[in-house]
Amino acid sequence: MSDSIKDRVIAILAEQAMLEPGDISPEQSLEDLGIDSLGLVESIFAIEEAFDISVPFNANDPTEGDFDISSVDAIIRAVQGLVATQAA
Repeated sequence: MSDSIKDRVIAILAEQAMLEPGDISPEQSLEDLGIDSLGLVESIFAIEEAFDISVPFNANDPTEGDFDISSVDAIIRAVQGLVATQAA
C-alpha cells in the first residue's frame, strides 16, 4: 500500500513539475523540482482528490501547519499518515 502511495504522490509531483517520475528523488524539495506556490496548491488539490483525504494545508502560509512540504519524502510520509488515519 505505501509503495503505491509513494508512486502516486511522485506521479502527481512529476506532472506538476513537468518531469518524468524517475527524475524525482525523495530528498528533493519542491523548489528543486521547480514547483512554485501555485503548483504546490495544485499538487495539494490533486493529492486530496487522488487519496480522498483532506490535507491540513494553509495556502497563505505553507510553512505553517502539520503538513510537511520540506521534501518529496516528507510529503509522501505526510500523505501516508493521513491515509492511515482515515482508514482507522
